[in-house]
Amino acid sequence: MKTLRGLIGHLTQFYSEGISPNAFAYILMAPAIIVMFGVVIYPFFYNLVLSFSNMSLRHFKDWHIIGFRQYAQVFGEKVLYTVLLKTVVWTFVNVVFHVTIGVLLALLLNRKLFGKAAIRTLLILPWTIPQVIVALTWRSMFNYEYGALNLFISQYIHMAPVEWLGKPLEAFSACIITNIWLGFPFMMTIALGGLQSIPQELYEAADIDGASGWQKFWSVTAPLLKPVMIPAITLGIIWTFNNVNIIWLVSNGGEPSDQTHILVSYVYKAAFNLYRYGYAAALSMVIFSVLLIFSLLFLKRSRAAEAAY
Repeated sequence: MKTLRGLIGHLTQFYSEGISPNAFAYILMAPAIIVMFGVVIYPFFYNLVLSFSNMSLRHFKDWHIIGFRQYAQVFGEKVLYTVLLKTVVWTFVNVVFHVTIGVLLALLLNRKLFGKAAIRTLLILPWTIPQVIVALTWRSMFNYEYGALNLFISQYIHMAPVEWLGKPLEAFSACIITNIWLGFPFMMTIALGGLQSIPQELYEAADIDGASGWQKFWSVTAPLLKPVMIPAITLGIIWTFNNVNIIWLVSNGGEPSDQTHILVSYVYKAAFNLYRYGYAAALSMVIFSVLLIFSLLFLKRSRAAEAAY
Protein backbone atom coordinates (compact mmCIF):
# COMPACT_ATOMS: atom_id res chain seq x y z
CA MET A 1 0.00 0.00 0.00
CA LYS A 2 2.86 2.39 0.85
CA THR A 3 4.53 1.60 -2.46
CA LEU A 4 1.32 2.35 -4.35
CA ARG A 5 0.84 5.62 -2.48
CA GLY A 6 4.42 6.58 -3.20
CA LEU A 7 3.99 5.87 -6.91
CA ILE A 8 0.80 7.95 -7.03
CA GLY A 9 2.62 10.75 -5.19
CA HIS A 10 5.51 10.73 -7.69
CA LEU A 11 3.09 10.78 -10.63
CA THR A 12 1.15 13.66 -9.08
CA GLN A 13 4.35 15.61 -8.44
CA PHE A 14 5.56 14.88 -11.99
CA TYR A 15 2.26 16.11 -13.38
CA SER A 16 2.20 19.28 -11.22
CA GLU A 17 5.76 20.29 -12.16
CA GLY A 18 4.95 21.12 -15.73
CA ILE A 19 3.75 18.16 -17.78
CA SER A 20 0.73 19.17 -19.84
CA PRO A 21 -2.63 17.39 -19.40
CA ASN A 22 -2.42 16.05 -22.96
CA ALA A 23 1.04 14.57 -22.43
CA PHE A 24 -0.07 12.95 -19.18
CA ALA A 25 -3.06 11.43 -20.99
CA TYR A 26 -0.73 10.02 -23.67
CA ILE A 27 1.43 8.47 -20.94
CA LEU A 28 -1.62 6.71 -19.50
CA MET A 29 -2.68 5.56 -22.98
CA ALA A 30 0.79 4.28 -23.92
CA PRO A 31 0.39 0.68 -22.63
CA ALA A 32 -2.91 0.24 -24.48
CA ILE A 33 -1.42 1.76 -27.66
CA ILE A 34 1.57 -0.60 -27.48
CA VAL A 35 -0.68 -3.63 -27.05
CA MET A 36 -2.96 -2.51 -29.90
CA PHE A 37 0.04 -2.04 -32.15
CA GLY A 38 1.38 -5.48 -31.29
CA VAL A 39 -1.84 -7.48 -31.71
CA VAL A 40 -3.81 -5.48 -34.31
CA ILE A 41 -1.91 -2.86 -36.31
CA TYR A 42 1.37 -4.70 -36.95
CA PRO A 43 -0.29 -8.07 -37.85
CA PHE A 44 -2.70 -6.28 -40.20
CA PHE A 45 0.02 -4.55 -42.20
CA TYR A 46 2.25 -7.65 -42.13
CA ASN A 47 -0.65 -9.64 -43.56
CA LEU A 48 -1.13 -6.92 -46.20
CA VAL A 49 2.52 -7.27 -47.24
CA LEU A 50 2.23 -11.07 -47.33
CA SER A 51 -0.77 -10.79 -49.66
CA PHE A 52 1.57 -9.32 -52.30
CA SER A 53 4.22 -12.00 -51.79
CA ASN A 54 4.87 -15.60 -52.81
CA MET A 55 5.30 -16.82 -49.24
CA SER A 56 4.54 -20.52 -48.84
CA LEU A 57 6.13 -23.60 -47.35
CA ARG A 58 8.60 -23.68 -50.29
CA HIS A 59 9.43 -19.97 -49.92
CA PHE A 60 9.23 -19.63 -46.17
CA LYS A 61 12.59 -17.89 -45.76
CA ASP A 62 13.25 -16.52 -49.24
CA TRP A 63 9.85 -15.03 -50.07
CA HIS A 64 9.60 -11.79 -52.03
CA ILE A 65 7.00 -9.40 -53.40
CA ILE A 66 5.28 -10.58 -56.58
CA GLY A 67 2.59 -7.93 -56.97
CA PHE A 68 -1.08 -8.81 -57.52
CA ARG A 69 -0.56 -12.44 -58.56
CA GLN A 70 -2.09 -13.84 -55.40
CA TYR A 71 -5.17 -11.64 -55.82
CA ALA A 72 -5.45 -12.72 -59.46
CA GLN A 73 -5.29 -16.35 -58.33
CA VAL A 74 -7.93 -15.74 -55.66
CA PHE A 75 -10.42 -14.25 -58.11
CA GLY A 76 -9.46 -16.71 -60.84
CA GLU A 77 -10.47 -19.84 -58.92
CA LYS A 78 -14.11 -20.90 -59.25
CA VAL A 79 -14.08 -22.36 -55.76
CA LEU A 80 -14.01 -18.80 -54.36
CA TYR A 81 -17.48 -18.03 -55.68
CA THR A 82 -18.91 -21.35 -54.47
CA VAL A 83 -17.52 -20.79 -50.99
CA LEU A 84 -18.66 -17.14 -51.06
CA LEU A 85 -22.23 -18.25 -51.85
CA LYS A 86 -22.17 -20.73 -48.96
CA THR A 87 -20.81 -17.99 -46.69
CA VAL A 88 -23.65 -15.64 -47.64
CA VAL A 89 -26.23 -18.39 -47.00
CA TRP A 90 -24.52 -19.31 -43.71
CA THR A 91 -24.49 -15.69 -42.53
CA PHE A 92 -28.02 -14.82 -43.65
CA VAL A 93 -29.72 -17.90 -42.15
CA ASN A 94 -27.85 -17.64 -38.86
CA VAL A 95 -28.44 -13.91 -38.35
CA VAL A 96 -32.14 -14.16 -39.27
CA PHE A 97 -32.65 -16.91 -36.67
CA HIS A 98 -30.47 -15.11 -34.10
CA VAL A 99 -32.51 -11.91 -34.38
CA THR A 100 -35.91 -13.60 -34.61
CA ILE A 101 -35.38 -15.97 -31.67
CA GLY A 102 -33.58 -13.30 -29.65
CA VAL A 103 -36.29 -10.67 -30.05
CA LEU A 104 -39.10 -13.16 -29.36
CA LEU A 105 -37.43 -14.36 -26.17
CA ALA A 106 -36.70 -10.77 -25.14
CA LEU A 107 -40.39 -9.88 -25.57
CA LEU A 108 -41.27 -12.88 -23.40
CA LEU A 109 -38.75 -11.99 -20.69
CA ASN A 110 -39.88 -8.37 -20.68
CA ARG A 111 -43.27 -9.48 -19.33
CA LYS A 112 -44.18 -10.55 -15.83
CA LEU A 113 -43.06 -14.16 -15.72
CA PHE A 114 -42.65 -16.67 -12.91
CA GLY A 115 -39.00 -17.62 -12.43
CA LYS A 116 -37.83 -14.96 -14.89
CA ALA A 117 -34.32 -14.75 -13.39
CA ALA A 118 -33.75 -18.51 -13.65
CA ILE A 119 -35.13 -18.65 -17.20
CA ARG A 120 -32.95 -15.71 -18.27
CA THR A 121 -29.88 -17.39 -16.79
CA LEU A 122 -30.59 -20.66 -18.61
CA LEU A 123 -31.13 -18.86 -21.92
CA ILE A 124 -27.83 -16.99 -21.63
CA LEU A 125 -25.85 -20.20 -20.97
CA PRO A 126 -25.12 -20.99 -24.66
CA TRP A 127 -23.39 -17.61 -24.98
CA THR A 128 -21.22 -18.13 -21.89
CA ILE A 129 -19.93 -21.60 -22.75
CA PRO A 130 -16.68 -21.62 -24.81
CA GLN A 131 -17.31 -22.28 -28.51
CA VAL A 132 -14.93 -25.23 -28.59
CA ILE A 133 -16.95 -27.07 -25.96
CA VAL A 134 -20.22 -26.18 -27.71
CA ALA A 135 -18.96 -27.36 -31.10
CA LEU A 136 -17.58 -30.68 -29.84
CA THR A 137 -20.72 -31.34 -27.78
CA TRP A 138 -23.00 -30.75 -30.75
CA ARG A 139 -20.71 -32.84 -32.97
CA SER A 140 -21.22 -35.78 -30.61
CA MET A 141 -24.97 -35.16 -30.67
CA PHE A 142 -24.91 -35.38 -34.49
CA ASN A 143 -23.23 -38.80 -34.41
CA TYR A 144 -25.03 -41.19 -36.78
CA GLU A 145 -25.23 -44.20 -34.43
CA TYR A 146 -25.09 -42.81 -30.90
CA GLY A 147 -25.96 -39.12 -31.24
CA ALA A 148 -28.81 -37.73 -29.15
CA LEU A 149 -30.55 -36.22 -32.18
CA ASN A 150 -30.70 -39.47 -34.13
CA LEU A 151 -31.81 -41.39 -31.04
CA PHE A 152 -34.64 -38.88 -30.60
CA ILE A 153 -35.57 -39.08 -34.30
CA SER A 154 -35.66 -42.87 -34.35
CA GLN A 155 -37.39 -43.41 -31.00
CA TYR A 156 -39.96 -40.60 -30.90
CA ILE A 157 -40.48 -39.49 -34.51
CA HIS A 158 -39.98 -43.01 -35.91
CA MET A 159 -37.86 -41.88 -38.83
CA ALA A 160 -34.56 -43.21 -40.17
CA PRO A 161 -31.42 -41.70 -38.61
CA VAL A 162 -29.91 -38.77 -40.50
CA GLU A 163 -26.28 -38.80 -41.65
CA TRP A 164 -25.66 -35.37 -40.20
CA LEU A 165 -21.89 -35.37 -40.74
CA GLY A 166 -21.66 -37.70 -43.73
CA LYS A 167 -23.35 -35.63 -46.46
CA PRO A 168 -22.62 -32.03 -47.53
CA LEU A 169 -26.10 -30.53 -47.05
CA GLU A 170 -26.70 -32.30 -43.74
CA ALA A 171 -23.25 -31.36 -42.42
CA PHE A 172 -23.75 -27.72 -43.39
CA SER A 173 -27.18 -27.77 -41.74
CA ALA A 174 -25.62 -29.24 -38.59
CA CYS A 175 -23.16 -26.35 -38.45
CA ILE A 176 -26.00 -23.84 -38.86
CA ILE A 177 -28.07 -25.48 -36.10
CA THR A 178 -25.10 -25.36 -33.74
CA ASN A 179 -24.37 -21.71 -34.48
CA ILE A 180 -28.03 -20.70 -34.09
CA TRP A 181 -28.07 -22.25 -30.62
CA LEU A 182 -24.82 -20.47 -29.83
CA GLY A 183 -25.74 -17.01 -31.11
CA PHE A 184 -29.32 -16.17 -30.14
CA PRO A 185 -28.51 -15.22 -26.47
CA PHE A 186 -26.48 -12.21 -27.63
CA MET A 187 -29.40 -10.79 -29.63
CA MET A 188 -31.78 -11.63 -26.79
CA THR A 189 -29.66 -9.70 -24.28
CA ILE A 190 -29.35 -6.65 -26.55
CA ALA A 191 -33.07 -6.67 -27.40
CA LEU A 192 -34.06 -7.08 -23.73
CA GLY A 193 -31.95 -4.07 -22.78
CA GLY A 194 -33.59 -2.04 -25.54
CA LEU A 195 -37.09 -3.11 -24.50
CA GLN A 196 -36.49 -2.13 -20.89
CA SER A 197 -35.49 1.38 -21.98
CA ILE A 198 -38.78 2.04 -23.83
CA PRO A 199 -41.10 4.28 -21.72
CA GLN A 200 -44.29 2.53 -20.66
CA GLU A 201 -46.23 5.75 -21.31
CA LEU A 202 -45.98 5.07 -25.04
CA TYR A 203 -47.73 1.73 -24.66
CA GLU A 204 -50.39 3.31 -22.43
CA ALA A 205 -51.03 5.95 -25.09
CA ALA A 206 -51.31 3.21 -27.72
CA ASP A 207 -53.81 1.36 -25.53
CA ILE A 208 -55.92 4.52 -25.27
CA ASP A 209 -55.89 4.77 -29.08
CA GLY A 210 -57.11 1.17 -29.26
CA ALA A 211 -53.96 -0.28 -30.87
CA SER A 212 -53.62 -4.04 -31.01
CA GLY A 213 -50.53 -5.90 -29.81
CA TRP A 214 -49.24 -6.23 -33.36
CA GLN A 215 -49.78 -2.50 -34.03
CA LYS A 216 -47.97 -1.57 -30.81
CA PHE A 217 -45.03 -3.73 -31.83
CA TRP A 218 -44.64 -2.15 -35.28
CA SER A 219 -45.46 1.43 -34.22
CA VAL A 220 -43.72 1.61 -30.83
CA THR A 221 -41.42 -1.34 -30.14
CA ALA A 222 -39.75 -1.87 -33.52
CA PRO A 223 -38.82 1.81 -34.22
CA LEU A 224 -37.36 2.25 -30.74
CA LEU A 225 -35.48 -1.05 -30.90
CA LYS A 226 -33.89 -0.14 -34.25
CA PRO A 227 -31.06 2.07 -32.86
CA VAL A 228 -30.12 -0.78 -30.50
CA MET A 229 -30.53 -3.72 -32.85
CA ILE A 230 -28.88 -2.36 -36.03
CA PRO A 231 -25.35 -2.17 -34.51
CA ALA A 232 -25.94 -5.57 -32.86
CA ILE A 233 -27.02 -7.06 -36.20
CA THR A 234 -23.94 -5.56 -37.86
CA LEU A 235 -21.70 -7.17 -35.24
CA GLY A 236 -23.62 -10.42 -35.58
CA ILE A 237 -23.08 -10.46 -39.35
CA ILE A 238 -19.34 -9.85 -38.95
CA TRP A 239 -18.96 -12.47 -36.22
CA THR A 240 -20.99 -15.06 -38.10
CA PHE A 241 -19.17 -14.35 -41.39
CA ASN A 242 -15.85 -14.97 -39.60
CA ASN A 243 -16.88 -17.82 -37.30
CA VAL A 244 -14.35 -20.50 -38.13
CA ASN A 245 -14.72 -22.47 -34.89
CA ILE A 246 -18.14 -24.00 -35.54
CA ILE A 247 -17.51 -24.91 -39.17
CA TRP A 248 -14.07 -26.35 -38.46
CA LEU A 249 -14.95 -28.35 -35.35
CA VAL A 250 -18.47 -29.56 -36.14
CA SER A 251 -17.72 -30.57 -39.75
CA ASN A 252 -14.16 -31.70 -38.92
CA GLY A 253 -12.38 -29.18 -41.13
CA GLY A 254 -14.93 -28.76 -43.92
CA GLU A 255 -15.81 -32.42 -44.38
CA PRO A 256 -17.17 -34.21 -46.25
CA SER A 257 -14.80 -33.53 -49.16
CA ASP A 258 -14.37 -29.84 -48.30
CA GLN A 259 -18.04 -29.19 -49.10
CA THR A 260 -18.93 -27.26 -45.92
CA HIS A 261 -16.30 -24.52 -46.00
CA ILE A 262 -17.09 -20.86 -45.62
CA LEU A 263 -14.53 -18.22 -46.59
CA VAL A 264 -12.78 -17.95 -43.25
CA SER A 265 -12.42 -21.73 -42.83
CA TYR A 266 -11.17 -21.93 -46.42
CA VAL A 267 -8.53 -19.32 -45.54
CA TYR A 268 -7.57 -21.30 -42.44
CA LYS A 269 -7.10 -24.46 -44.49
CA ALA A 270 -5.09 -22.63 -47.16
CA ALA A 271 -2.75 -21.19 -44.53
CA PHE A 272 -2.32 -23.98 -41.99
CA ASN A 273 -3.09 -27.15 -43.96
CA LEU A 274 -1.83 -26.27 -47.44
CA TYR A 275 0.77 -23.69 -46.27
CA ARG A 276 -0.21 -21.18 -48.99
CA TYR A 277 0.49 -18.16 -46.80
CA GLY A 278 0.53 -15.52 -49.53
CA TYR A 279 -2.70 -16.83 -51.05
CA ALA A 280 -4.38 -17.02 -47.63
CA ALA A 281 -3.25 -13.46 -46.82
CA ALA A 282 -4.70 -12.17 -50.11
CA LEU A 283 -8.01 -13.95 -49.53
CA SER A 284 -8.18 -12.63 -45.96
CA MET A 285 -7.72 -9.08 -47.26
CA VAL A 286 -10.57 -9.66 -49.70
CA ILE A 287 -12.76 -10.82 -46.79
CA PHE A 288 -11.76 -7.75 -44.77
CA SER A 289 -12.64 -5.43 -47.66
CA VAL A 290 -16.02 -7.09 -48.20
CA LEU A 291 -16.95 -6.81 -44.52
CA LEU A 292 -15.71 -3.21 -44.25
CA ILE A 293 -17.70 -2.05 -47.28
CA PHE A 294 -20.80 -3.96 -46.18
CA SER A 295 -20.66 -2.58 -42.63
CA LEU A 296 -20.28 1.03 -43.78
CA LEU A 297 -23.10 0.74 -46.32
CA PHE A 298 -25.38 -1.15 -43.92
CA LEU A 299 -24.96 1.38 -41.11
CA LYS A 300 -25.36 4.30 -43.53
CA ARG A 301 -28.54 2.94 -45.10
CA SER A 302 -30.06 1.94 -41.77
CA ARG A 303 -29.19 5.36 -40.29
CA ALA A 304 -28.64 3.77 -36.89
CA ALA A 305 -26.28 6.54 -35.75
CA GLU A 306 -28.81 9.24 -36.64
CA ALA A 307 -31.59 7.44 -34.79
CA ALA A 308 -29.48 7.33 -31.62
CA TYR A 309 -29.49 11.13 -31.25
